[in-house]
Amino acid sequence: MAITLYSLDGCPYCEKVHDALDENGVEYETEWVEALHSKRDEVKRVSGQRGVPVLVDDDHGVTMSESENILRYVEQTLAR
Repeated sequence: MAITLYSLDGCPYCEKVHDALDENGVEYETEWVEALHSKRDEVKRVSGQRGVPVLVDDDHGVTMSESENILRYVEQTLAR
């Protein structure tokens, strides 16, 4: 499974997503991003915006932002 989570250290919304992925046994990689929005070119490239968290699920061809949307996706699609 190829899942990447773009995250910012100390971001409470990102932490919720990390917790949900861990609790549901989802294997993923974390790409830590810079605090300055202007330095988040990789996030912009993959998602079209610079906010985090952003989840990329290559297996399902899904890229999404907004923690609530990601949490729903984890529960409905990725949970084991």
